[in-house]
Amino acid sequence: MSFRVAILGAGPSGLAQLRAFEAARRNGADIPEIVCYEKQSDWGGLWNYTWRTGLDAYGEPVHGSMYRYLWSNGPKECLEFADYSFEEHFGRPIPSYPPRAVLRDYIMGRVAKSNVRQYIRFNTAVHWVAHDEATGKFAVTVRDLKQDELSTEEFDHVIVATGHFSTPNAPYFEGLERFPGRVLHAHDFRDAREFEGKDLLLIGSSYSAEDIGTQCHKYGARSVTFSYRSKPMGFDWPESFAEVPLLTEVVGKTAHFKDGTSKEIDAIILCTGYQHHFPFLPDELTLTTHNRLYPEGLYKGIVSLANPKLMFLGMQDQYYTFNMFDAQAWYARDLMLGRIELPSAEAMEADTREWVAREEQVADPFEAIDFQAAYILDLLEPTDYPEFDVTAVAEIFKQWEHHKEADILGYRNKSYRSTLTGTLAPVHHTPWMDAMDDSLEAFLAEGKSQPAKERA
Repeated sequence: MSFRVAILGAGPSGLAQLRAFEAARRNGADIPEIVCYEKQSDWGGLWNYTWRTGLDAYGEPVHGSMYRYLWSNGPKECLEFADYSFEEHFGRPIPSYPPRAVLRDYIMGRVAKSNVRQYIRFNTAVHWVAHDEATGKFAVTVRDLKQDELSTEEFDHVIVATGHFSTPNAPYFEGLERFPGRVLHAHDFRDAREFEGKDLLLIGSSYSAEDIGTQCHKYGARSVTFSYRSKPMGFDWPESFAEVPLLTEVVGKTAHFKDGTSKEIDAIILCTGYQHHFPFLPDELTLTTHNRLYPEGLYKGIVSLANPKLMFLGMQDQYYTFNMFDAQAWYARDLMLGRIELPSAEAMEADTREWVAREEQVADPFEAIDFQAAYILDLLEPTDYPEFDVTAVAEIFKQWEHHKEADILGYRNKSYRSTLTGTLAPVHHTPWMDAMDDSLEAFLAEGKSQPAKERA
């Protein structure tokens, strides 16, 4: 094909787009020239762990928010690729909640089977994307980090797959600059052992607060206090946990809260979310949204209403992850290959408004899961993505929600049945609270995992 496509990022979303094109090529399709720019030295995106925070070795903002001892906080059966099961990758069933190294190995296993690495330019940071109305082309300016050289190339389509969990949203609280302990955002959190024996204050009441708080408890924090803006998470926390209203100020080591209570603390972790941040896009092309199930400004959650040849992958608040990125990538690919025709600008705007309005009616996590399932089914319908049971995955997500409510420290010990293979995952050989070694080797230790019993 005579047109060119730039993919920005080689994390799970960018790799999904590469796999989508590779699948079409293997089925006999003529595909465009593809260039994927990746700032890191390897593919994997956020699933790569680095000790670095702040700036990397080349002065670029560190992309990763990954920390040691992270385990999946959702069942692996909910993120399984439709064309590549965990069983196929590992050669046997594995427990439902793997640590980071195991999940990364799985993601890498699928792309390693294809020939997509040839399209990726590693150690290359995208600095600017401009669109020429006269030619209809994008000029993408990048920096080769090792050579410290700028270059610009033209493309017909640009796919933004940079994610939205890298630029911290860090609110200010009175007294932080005088607090004598550690203050950091979740983006810079790396090792729970740093806080052994400490009294921690976590600002936030969503997934990162929940997970970092339980990780720190597991590795020996003396106490964990969550400070919430709107409402507490409400789990049945152990005695060393507390949930309090929003922090108002810090005086010395004393944190004061809106309800008039206070607590002595040793460290503060801001689990206050991330910004959708695209410093390489001009105002007229950037995506302006926040963490929601259906971002405003994107037709089908993918296509920029400002310029339909600019697309975004993985910009949603996420229950579904890897398989949703696949659904988006296959849809985006078929748009670029001319297999799906875009409607008029007016029709795209109307469709987007309708989906956004539907999202605004979502009242609880179960409805949110069903909403995202409906969105994925809408994307899959016109494509040839391998069939997988989106509705059955939604039911596993709902079981997961129940299991978290019942046992916030023990839900990772549950097992679920793969919607692809029908296999019930074995029970991990070590309960999560006792599993201190998060390595792939320890998790996959042969002969230790036990068969699971069916659970409600």
